[in-house]
Formats: sequence, structure tokens, C-alpha cells
Amino acid sequence: MNASEFRRRGKEMVDYVADYIEGIEGRQVYPDVEPGYLRPLIPTSAPQEPDKYEDIVSDIEKIIMPGVTHWHSPYFFAYFPTASSYPAMLADMLCGAIGCIGFSWAASPACTELETVMMDWLGKMLQLPEAFLAEKAGEGGGVIQVVATLGTTSCCSFDRLSEVGPICNKEGMWLHIDAAYAGSAFICPEFRHLLNGVEFADSFNFNPHKWLLVNFDCSAMWVKKRADLTGAFKLDPLYLKHSHQDSGLITDYRHWQLPLGRRFRSLKLWFVCRMYGVTGLQAYIRKHVQLAHEFESFVHQDPRFEICAEVTLGLVCFRLKGSNKLNEALLERINGAKKIHLVPCHLRDKFVLRFAICSRVVESAHVQLAWEHIRGLATDLLAAGME
Repeated sequence: MNASEFRRRGKEMVDYVADYIEGIEGRQVYPDVEPGYLRPLIPTSAPQEPDKYEDIVSDIEKIIMPGVTHWHSPYFFAYFPTASSYPAMLADMLCGAIGCIGFSWAASPACTELETVMMDWLGKMLQLPEAFLAEKAGEGGGVIQVVATLGTTSCCSFDRLSEVGPICNKEGMWLHIDAAYAGSAFICPEFRHLLNGVEFADSFNFNPHKWLLVNFDCSAMWVKKRADLTGAFKLDPLYLKHSHQDSGLITDYRHWQLPLGRRFRSLKLWFVCRMYGVTGLQAYIRKHVQLAHEFESFVHQDPRFEICAEVTLGLVCFRLKGSNKLNEALLERINGAKKIHLVPCHLRDKFVLRFAICSRVVESAHVQLAWEHIRGLATDLLAAGME
């Protein structure tokens, strides 16, 4: 989908949403379906080739809406209110377009600072004690939501599951495998071996929002024994009970997490899998890996630089041969020029630059320009007498 089609489809979706909200009173507030209604209506696997967008939109009314409880209907009096407004919908659209991941202030300053201020605004509306507010530079403060992930962010290294797994199983230790970034690549047969040993794990997760064309946030986790998870989080007050909960045919995800509520994130996966198909998603992963190896080849061609870790997926760890101070200065010049943006890591006490293939629209020409820019700055730096 290019920008021109996005404009057209976006306007259509806005119209659809507006029509949905305006006509919600005419919809049956509670769906007339039984547990398991949806599975027979869709294929058992993701399409190998892309579906047409028109078919997806058509299936919204055929497949999704029949199973939707219309919380915004004037006839809905159950549970509790759920907020919705047109400005909030527009803000969510903009959030998806900007696409920053606010794990630190530097990752996107406005993302961090606006959240801090908004939590203070809300705290004041609730007349919370000042100790809860951040503006007084105290120990208090608020956060809207935290999504924590673990993984080898520095250099995309892999533990040997076939060695670790049997030990954990023998000793009765819980083994969780986190493949936040790399997990998306496992849809490609040539990378699936990196997951060998998953059979030893008790739980496994990866983040489609990192590399599978699903916007943040979307973290997928599986467990071998759901009771191990639901036993810890189970919450079953009378006002949340319903007639089908003990049928064994459905899942209540409130028992799978700390928060009570959750977003309808699966829609994002549904759209992406149908619009791209498995082959389209594989092609996307492979393109990024190929671009990473292209950058790696550039580094190898310049004897002043060295590769610091095996390039397996879309990340290249490299540096100028020399001191950490030299590479710190190079990174400072790179980010100071603001033509490209990199972040570092430490590997075996060495200051290393990370070149990660990230953007959906990145092409070989962008990688080549980035490398020429880095080489030019390195030449200037070395000419200035840095070692």
C-alpha cells in the first residue's frame, strides 16, 4: 500500500468509523454468536499471497462485527463505561504514524515529556497529593503503561537453547525464551533453526511490533501450561462472570495479565497478515537482512573499520580500529551531523556502533549514502589526529 492508496483507504476508514459510531444505535448491542463462531469463517492459516484490501474491509462486517459487543451503544449498561471520542481516535492514528518507541527520553523527547505532564494534569484533576506529581521534582510521578522486554539488544546474539534447555528441565527451572526482535525472522525457513530448542521452554515471546509490520504495541507470548499463568492472575468477581466462562470453549484474557483491560490488538495482526501474506512478510524480513549484509560488506572493504559481531539478521555492529575514545568521537560526529542516527553498545569492553536496518521504506541507496557519510566523518576525524 503506497501513500496514494493510504490516503484513499484512510478516508474510507474514517467514513466507516464515523458511520459506525453514528449508526451504532441500530446495531444489536450484544452479539448473537456462540463460542468458537469465528474459526469456521476464516482460513486455518494466513494467506500465502496477499488478499485484496476490499475483501478485508468486506469481512469486517461479515466476520468481526457479528462478534462485537458494542460498548458505545446507548443500550449498553453492563460492566463499566469505556471512553471514546473522535479526537482520541485521531490521536491514536497520529501515534501510529509517528511510530516512536518511548523507552527513553532520547528515543523521542516529546513522547516522554508529554506523558509526564499529562500524568500531572490528570493527578491534579483527581486532586492527588503533590507527592504523586512529577513537576515538583519529587520522588513521585505517573506512567500510562509499561511494556518490558528482554533480549540481546546490543548485538543480536543467541543463547544455545539446546544446551540451556535440558539443564532447566532437569533442575525444574522455569525457562522463558524472549525473542523480541529476532522472533519475526523465524517465519523464514532459513532462520527457523535459531529457535531450535524452543521445545524445552515453558514460555516464549516475541514482538511483532518490532519487525513484522505491526505498529507498537504488540507483544506475543505463548505458554505450555496456561494454568501456570492464569493461576497467578485469575480475577473473577461476580460482576465479571458470564454464562460461557466455564464451558472450556473460550479464553478470558483478563486472567493472563496484570491489567484488567486490554486493547483489541489482534486486529492489527489480522490486517497485516492478510494484506501482506506470508510471502510478503518473508520478503520484508529478507530484504532487511540483505541490506544489513550489504552494509557489512562496505565495512569489510575499508581496512580502517572492523566488524565486531556476527551479522545474523538486520543488525551490524562495527567500529573504527582504535580506542574507545576514537569511536565515541565518531558517533558524536555522526549524530551531531543529524543526517543519520546511530546508538552504541559495549562489547567486550569495546565501544561499538550499531547499524540496524529499521525503516519499512529503507532501500540500498539509503544504506550506501549512510556508509559514505560515516566514512567521510571518519576520514575527517582521523585527519584531525584522533586515534
